[in-house]
Amino acid sequence: MELTPDQRALRDAVRGLLTRHQDDDSVVWGRLCREIGVAGLAIPQRYGGSGAGPVETHIVMEELGRHLTATSMLGSAVLAAHAVLAAGDDEAARRLLPGLAAGTTTAALAWTGPAGAWDPAGVACRVSAETPAAAAITGEAHYVLDGAEADVLLVAAAGPDGIGLWQVDPAQPGVRRAAVTTMDQTRRLATVAFDAVPGRRLGQRLDLAQVRDLACVALSAEQVGAARQALDLTVAYTQVREQFGRVIGSFQGLQHRLADLHVLIASARSLSYAAAEAAADGAPDVGLRAAAARASCCEALSRAAAEMIQMHGAIGITWEHDAHRYFKRAHGDSQLLGSPAAHVARIAAALLDG
Repeated sequence: MELTPDQRALRDAVRGLLTRHQDDDSVVWGRLCREIGVAGLAIPQRYGGSGAGPVETHIVMEELGRHLTATSMLGSAVLAAHAVLAAGDDEAARRLLPGLAAGTTTAALAWTGPAGAWDPAGVACRVSAETPAAAAITGEAHYVLDGAEADVLLVAAAGPDGIGLWQVDPAQPGVRRAAVTTMDQTRRLATVAFDAVPGRRLGQRLDLAQVRDLACVALSAEQVGAARQALDLTVAYTQVREQFGRVIGSFQGLQHRLADLHVLIASARSLSYAAAEAAADGAPDVGLRAAAARASCCEALSRAAAEMIQMHGAIGITWEHDAHRYFKRAHGDSQLLGSPAAHVARIAAALLDG
């Protein structure tokens, strides 16, 4: 995909900031929000964002993936922000989204149960009362991005009239938040439990399929950025590591493996950008494109991480080298927002139905 001058400037600005502060994630998110405005890319201008769109979000996520940067971009600026927009509640959007766009407030979406299916028709929490004034939310959500630290909790809960979105104050009695130990230490996940907690209804509908698809596109961008960086680091290493008196990059067998990996990552990146463009255009097949991008980018990152460790030899399995970090990101991301097999099954079902 050919980027516009503005999109290239966005990419270069994010890449430059991440390069300068790659060892200090604690300051990166604030600077990305204040200086570049990344948190507001997916949010319309009337709600305090820049009104850019999925392609610009893709550009940022790709750069974050290259550096394995721990930020609230996916959980708050993409997943939670799109949930608020999908609820169709203008008052709630005007109240919540400006803070998310500025990065001064973070939100977490409580959705899936312990199986981690991220099914739009199945949520972990339920609303026990029929009237919004007496609504009480009960359940336990798993894999909640930034759930232990978020300022605002958004809960997708099933009630008598279907699945809706509820805002819950995390400081209320009956809310229990616990950070969980993850293989990928740069991905902050939590379990959030609700015991008959009152909530505030946002809108009258919630299209979780749309939320999932937009989040999948953003996650696929992060994955393909990480895969590209893993490949670049591996190629560079094969130019300096010697075996049998030659650099290993001169061995034809390794050259073929690296070439195959390059093609795989380039193909995955094309699918990911195609999904982002489809989302930006409101294409009717954006769900299938998002599923294809997720499955393809999962495979690309998993292969890139595995080849990175193998071609780095003994140093690739040490704590001091970054190879293990890319492997852990690949493993963790493969299950986030649904497994690759689940997304392939979505595509197969659509083809059979068609």
